[in-house]
Amino acid sequence: MRSRALIVGAVLAAALVSGGWLMQHGLGAGAANAYDRARLFDQVKTHISRHYVDSVPDSVLFRHAVDGLLEELGDPHTAYLPPERLQRLHESTTGRYAGVGLQIDVRDGWITVVTPLPATPAEQAGVLTGDLVVAIDGRTTRGLTSDEAVKALRGNSGTRVQLTIERPGRDDSLQFTLTRREITFAPVQQALLLRDGVGYVNLSVFGEDSRAAIRRAVDSLSRAGMRSLVLDLRGNPGGLLDQGVAVSELFLPAGRTVVSMKGRIADANQTFVDRDDQEVGVPMVVLVDSTSASASEIVAGALQDHDRAVVVGTTTYGKGSAQSLIPTVGGGAVKITTALWYTPVGRSISRMRGDSTDAGHEDDGAPDLLDQDRPAADDTTDRPRYRTDAGRIVYGGGGIRPDVIVSDPALDSAGRALESELGTNIPKFRDAMAAYALELRGRRAIADPAFEVTPDMRAELARRLRQRGVAIDSTVYERAAPLVSRLMGYEIARYVFGRSGEFMRRTRDDETIRTAVGLLANAPDQRTVFERAAAAARTPTDSTR
Repeated sequence: MRSRALIVGAVLAAALVSGGWLMQHGLGAGAANAYDRARLFDQVKTHISRHYVDSVPDSVLFRHAVDGLLEELGDPHTAYLPPERLQRLHESTTGRYAGVGLQIDVRDGWITVVTPLPATPAEQAGVLTGDLVVAIDGRTTRGLTSDEAVKALRGNSGTRVQLTIERPGRDDSLQFTLTRREITFAPVQQALLLRDGVGYVNLSVFGEDSRAAIRRAVDSLSRAGMRSLVLDLRGNPGGLLDQGVAVSELFLPAGRTVVSMKGRIADANQTFVDRDDQEVGVPMVVLVDSTSASASEIVAGALQDHDRAVVVGTTTYGKGSAQSLIPTVGGGAVKITTALWYTPVGRSISRMRGDSTDAGHEDDGAPDLLDQDRPAADDTTDRPRYRTDAGRIVYGGGGIRPDVIVSDPALDSAGRALESELGTNIPKFRDAMAAYALELRGRRAIADPAFEVTPDMRAELARRLRQRGVAIDSTVYERAAPLVSRLMGYEIARYVFGRSGEFMRRTRDDETIRTAVGLLANAPDQRTVFERAAAAARTPTDSTR
């Protein structure tokens, strides 16, 4: 029944999209007007409602017709958002929701606490990273998806929710009764001082508070002695246009263009010019990767075009369009691409339509095993060239290409081989790592965040995988030993020492951060950073060759 309903929806969608062509070329010129096209759609829908072999409710027909209409536009960023998706979008852009403050994931079929957010009901009650939430309000969580568990944990402020928790190392269950309240998700997750006076700030999303959060982080680091700054936009999918502009303005002198928008209607055509005095003037590096998109690319593009920051990493996603939300009946909204945007020197960074990289960017599916970059469009062949304010060459099309490309081909190759070998067993690989990490935590076997992942620990993980019915070719597994050690190290550090321990371990291994620190260390000005970047681009290291 469902498949037939989808077919019907597709037929109706085709009538909506191609009906004009059919009426003009198949029904004669007299039918080529909006009224007759609407009649055609109504007639097709009526005939299907009355005569189709299966009964399909009108509500289903109309919904599939809407989805089909938008699908036929060929724009992955134009879509209908039902109320629940609209609510999730609202939460991601505001950073606010009513709940208890838990980041969760599914491990071995159970809801597992990744981290309790600071100063939230969950943290204040004593919920810990690695706790298993086995019941919510008396209902087992076994088999629940993350979305289902999140829905159960959230509710109106002031209401209560009871959690039953099992904690590694304890035989008894723990009961927590938490009162929901408004939770604010901080867009800046890490702000710390690295060596040589280099400050580090990561921005995870461009929400309502992003500029203010960056401002607070930079002020704090300045008081601690920061002399240069790494702004990490890797993994940042974008968000609000005005916040992308506002963050750029923090680092640009007044009067500089940030971004230009061009659309079909007059209101869509705008040029955003920095009207504020530059507030942060230290030398800068911006980190990006293939999941940096939209507002992240606006910031990276503006700072690159005006020679305000060296961009380091891998080529960005390439989303050079802006969307508008228009409310619809029933509490949803349609998200429509209304403009294309251009960097200050006139670059469009949109990938070509039909590029396979577009397909998964807005997917709700889980990330791949490594959560690393796919091969990026770093090749400059046939890409249009532009010049920055200082005359440096930058490229349009296919995302923002960094000034210094940093990747790890050997590690990536081994990782891809391991990922291919695991195939559909990747969730079991994650589950085995998490279970091992939780056991080590329960036995208090790890005391130092700088612990070494030994060959015996990798062998134990392989044994646990076999117990789960996952057999990995020993050669592939051994070739990927450095990667497996890294992944195990991150997982164990997270569950034993928390998010801060995991982050410090990742920072130690992060070649992109190390490159940025090398460019910035004791640099007296931005020109020095560009000179170092030019030298690095001419003589790449083993990890960037």
